[in-house]
Amino acid sequence: MRRLWPGLYAAVVAVELAGVALDVPALQWAAKPLLAPLLLAWLLRVRRKWDLVAAGLVFATAGDVALLLPGTTAFLVGMGCFLGTQLCLLTAFLRHRRAPLAAFAGYLAVWAGANALLWGRLGDLRLPVLGYSLALSLMAAASVGVSRRAAAGGALFLVSDLLIGLGAAGVEPTGRRLAVMVTYIVALVLLTTAWARRDATERPTVADRPSPPVGATTEA
Repeated sequence: MRRLWPGLYAAVVAVELAGVALDVPALQWAAKPLLAPLLLAWLLRVRRKWDLVAAGLVFATAGDVALLLPGTTAFLVGMGCFLGTQLCLLTAFLRHRRAPLAAFAGYLAVWAGANALLWGRLGDLRLPVLGYSLALSLMAAASVGVSRRAAAGGALFLVSDLLIGLGAAGVEPTGRRLAVMVTYIVALVLLTTAWARRDATERPTVADRPSPPVGATTEA
């Protein structure tokens, strides 16, 4: 399974991106609902336990399916599912290690600026987007405290959803839909793999090191 997984995942990604690029819904329905579950299966095999990041991938699966459906209601349901993803990731990352305050300040500035730019174009979606994007920005900031890989994943997740926000606001730059999926897929992979390998890559801090027995000397 471990040897087959990269090839299987790459094949699913290729089908999904082809479906988006060629605008073939059947290909998207065949591949997109598998993106997060395959990562979840890999994460559970590596970690061998259920945690909040695993729960976040379940929410992401539901959100991916909802966003395959047309209409505002499906869009709002998908946003609600991904809100669950962001809250799960945010909580997991904060419990692991606190990110620098500068990361939160920077991402909150991006959140405020992006919402200010899109506010007049979002209509009835203004408040849902405002709330969801706040959770997303906080998650991206919190990912900085996990590792550089996780931080890159958090940033790409924000970029992906910012591109979705542009579409909701009626702004359609060339290649937007394909860019949404590429950044989203890479973000999920980076966040999941960073979380799975964090124990192996992090170094214990002074506070994490065991204290010497009482009365023991520290001299060489």
